[in-house]
Amino acid sequence: MPADRVVGRLTRGRVVALGLIPSLVITTTGRRSGKPRSNPLLYVPDGDAYVVIGSNWGQTTQPGWAMNLLADPTAEVDVKGRRVPVRADLASGAERDRLWQLLVMEWPAYRTYVQRAGGREIRIFRLVPAGRGAPAGPPSAG
Repeated sequence: MPADRVVGRLTRGRVVALGLIPSLVITTTGRRSGKPRSNPLLYVPDGDAYVVIGSNWGQTTQPGWAMNLLADPTAEVDVKGRRVPVRADLASGAERDRLWQLLVMEWPAYRTYVQRAGGREIRIFRLVPAGRGAPAGPPSAG
């Protein structure tokens, strides 16, 4: 993971996870520090949005970047050499089910991560380019 972060930053999101899977670098605002925090993530496209999942490799704790998005849904992603401001929408219900299917088609190991997470809700976010989609405000806790 540390190497992915460095490579992702240096290439502005062009190369992450050795370029084998669609990846981006998300930059959120730390909910306690207020400082920018960057993390490489696998994503799947959904229209002009990016779908990401807070799997944290199946750990029992939520990833920091997901908690940051719950506190402040505005972020930036570096993907394919472009920096895009986004707003995170927390998926729930039928929309979450639909996005889950997209994610496991790209990375089947997510099914295993759910088992490892020990009952923790693994959150799925749809990152919508700024100026499109739902109005600004905190994401629902769905």
